[in-house]
Amino acid sequence: MKGATVVPVRLLAAARKVRRHAHAPYSKFFVGAAVVDERGRVHVGCNVENASYGLTVCAERNAVAAAVAAGARSVKAIVVVTNAAPPASPCGACRQVLAEFGADALTVTLAAPTGKVLRTVRLADLLPERFVLAEGGAR
Repeated sequence: MKGATVVPVRLLAAARKVRRHAHAPYSKFFVGAAVVDERGRVHVGCNVENASYGLTVCAERNAVAAAVAAGARSVKAIVVVTNAAPPASPCGACRQVLAEFGADALTVTLAAPTGKVLRTVRLADLLPERFVLAEGGAR
């Protein structure tokens, strides 16, 4: 990926910073995410829990929503920061949302709050055979 040595550093800093704003009073599982769009802009999101757990929104989806709200049409990379060991990767819903706005080569970097990168993987490896609309209908 072009600029792969620069982009993760910017994304990592942004994800670490926004994680502090997560609203996780029930699980105490604070997550920060940052995506970079097709124009190189960074967008952030944190998880926002709700007493009605089904209304909780993950950091990854909030970051993508922020990108879309700012006019982005695609996402090239994401960094997710949690304190989980092993590192927590995006849930199924987040993977599908990432697939909607990113190609199979989209990189997903999982990191600790300290800034240590724990794992980097392609979206295609996390979500093989993703759901896409084929010409003439869904597959």
